[in-house]
Amino acid sequence: MNGIKKILGVVWILLGLATAYFGITVLGLPKFASGKQEDLVFGIIIMLVLTPIITGGLLIFGKYALSGEYDSED
Repeated sequence: MNGIKKILGVVWILLGLATAYFGITVLGLPKFASGKQEDLVFGIIIMLVLTPIITGGLLIFGKYALSGEYDSED
């Protein structure tokens, strides 16, 4: 079971990196370039609030899984 947790740690880290890429390139930057106010507000929320929270959470969770913080003592 501990081996599965370490493998999933790598999955969480890769998912965090993919989320950062998707949040910036697909959801964030194109909204800034559109020129409409509602797109600008959405882009700011995605780029400055949601992407760092989601990415940071996934990366930290993956780091802890890789370092063995969730390993059972049994």
